[in-house]
Parts: sequence; structure tokens; C-alpha cells
Amino acid sequence: MKKQLFFGLFTLLGISLIQAQGLPENPEPGKCYVKCITKDEFKEVEETLQTYPAYTKLKVVPATYKTVEETVLVKEATKKYVYVPATYETIEVPYIKKAGRTDLRTVPATFGNDSKTFEIYPKTSGWEYKVLEDCPSVNKEDCVAACFVEYPAQSMDVPFTTLASDASTNSIPVGEQNATYKKRVIKTPARMDEIEIPAEYTTIRKQVVDQPSHTTTETVPAKYTTVTRTVLAKKGGITTWEEVDCELLNPNVLPVFYELASARLTPESKRIIDETLLPIMKDSNVSVEIMSHTDSRGDDDYNMSLSQARANSVVNYLVSKGISRSRLRARGFGESRLTNRCSNGVDCSESMHQRNRRTEFRVINN
Repeated sequence: MKKQLFFGLFTLLGISLIQAQGLPENPEPGKCYVKCITKDEFKEVEETLQTYPAYTKLKVVPATYKTVEETVLVKEATKKYVYVPATYETIEVPYIKKAGRTDLRTVPATFGNDSKTFEIYPKTSGWEYKVLEDCPSVNKEDCVAACFVEYPAQSMDVPFTTLASDASTNSIPVGEQNATYKKRVIKTPARMDEIEIPAEYTTIRKQVVDQPSHTTTETVPAKYTTVTRTVLAKKGGITTWEEVDCELLNPNVLPVFYELASARLTPESKRIIDETLLPIMKDSNVSVEIMSHTDSRGDDDYNMSLSQARANSVVNYLVSKGISRSRLRARGFGESRLTNRCSNGVDCSESMHQRNRRTEFRVINN
């Protein structure tokens, strides 16, 4: 009876703790669960901006002339008398040798500068879990803190040119050219016998305006540039627990090895990641920690930075395959976690050192 009562109280207490912590209500024996936090989803949008305005170019076409001929009177008709001939005097008669015109001078367009500030990355915020260091409890969930983190928006200034004044023209008058010709006129008419003396004519050539000066118009199109901005597409938050293989919570060795002093992934290493780790990331929303290690040869600090670079290489490759960077964590341990006795100063074969140049992964809570 006491055992049944104790079992009932234990069951009620367990249900209350599960509800208080938001744990799965009907877990399967031998299964493990991790809580996933969906991250903010973003998308890139393109916006076209005018960086240089359209304007007009004017070109002046000069005036053209043509030469014309004109018959002019150079000696008037008169009468001649037998006994007293007429007398003449010579005068100069003015005429327009070249007609006046109006030239046009262009005034170029003027421009100014301006800029506009655009938000290229929005202000974001969300919950992040942090495991407290030196947790005294065996259950690490007792030392998990949820922190609300806010990141400021990012902006960019885009310069562009504005049209201050468009092109125009100024009129410049050019005066006409004058000339004279000589003309004889009667000073004293003839007397007595009157004899008719006919008039005399001559042909002169002069230039007149055929086509006045004018302008032609050319429109220069505006210039544009495209700015890419990142905007928030979907707000993230806390989701339900997700079932995972319990073995994935422990460090699992990826058979990805590196050449000495290199963080480059070989084609064979990429194939292994595609066949082992990539399906886990695509079939679930869990987060994964990538842990990279080096052998003991070389400087300790250099090995630590090299291992971090190797972990980053795996993370960057997964991101190139479409996995969100927010679900990945890269950690380098250098030579601090050797799998065999090949520590500093110990003589080991290359194959034994290579086993320490490894990469591991394990599923973690978001």
C-alpha cells in the first residue's frame, strides 16, 4: 500500500515538474529531446536608386549664307544737248554687303550632390539560451538561463547627384556689314538739243542668310544603381521539444581529417559531411556544435587557432549547403583533448598523429 502511494506521489510530482519546465508530456523510454528555438528569418530585397539625373545637351548649328546677284542702277538716264552737254557729279551709295545675324552660345547644365540613408539590416531581438559555467548540478538544464538579446539596426548612406539647372542658350547679335558703290548724277542738265542718254546698270553679288543659327537637342538618360537590403521576413521564438537520437548528444567523430597545418576541406571530407551530418541538419531543427582538434606537434597557441579555423571550415561548408548559421556553433580545442598518448615530446607515427586531427559534432539545445 505504501509503495503504491509513494509511486502515485512520485508520478504526480514528475508530471508537475515536466509541465513547469515545458518538457514533452508523453516521452518514449530511451529517447532524448532537445528544445529548439527558431531564429529570425530574413530576406534580401533589391531597391533601384537614381544616382545621376537625366539632362539635356544642346549643340549650336551656325548660320549659313548664300550668295545672290542683284542688278543695280549705276548711271541714271539723262538728256544730252548739242551745244551744252550735261555735267555730272559722282556720289557713293551705301548698301548692305553682308546681313546681320544672331549667334547662340550654350550654358551647360549644373549639378549638385546629395545622399540618402537606407536601413540595410533591421533591428532584431530574441531569446538565447546560455549554460552557466561551473554548474554544480548533474543536470545541465538546471543551469540554463534564457537571455533576451537585442541587436541594433544597420544603415548605409547612398550618395547621388541632383540637377541644379538644365542647359540653356544665350543670344549673341552679330552686326551687318555695309559697303558703298559710286554713282554719277546730273549736276547740270543739257540745254538746247535734247539727246536721250539711257541709264546704265551693273550686277552686284552679296551674301544673305540662308539658314539662321539653331540648336539640336540630345537627351542624356539618368543613371541608376541597385542596393540590396536585408529585412526581417519572419520573427523567431521558442518551439516545442524535438526528439533526437541520444547518441547525438555525445561527441560523434566525423571521419574528416586534415593535412598537417591546414584547415582546408578536401573533396572526400565534403562527401563525408554530405552523407553524415547534412541529413541530420536538414531533417530537423536541432542545433549542432562542431568541435575540432589538432595533434600535439607545433605551438600550443597556434594549434588552438588552427583547430578553430578547422571548425569554422565545417560550419562555412554547411552554411553553403543552406543550413542557417544560427544553428551551428564552432569550437576549437587545439591539442587539449588528444585521443592517444601522442602528447608533446612523445614519438608517434603519422597515422597516430592523424587520429588526433579530427572533427566531432554533437546536438545541443538552442
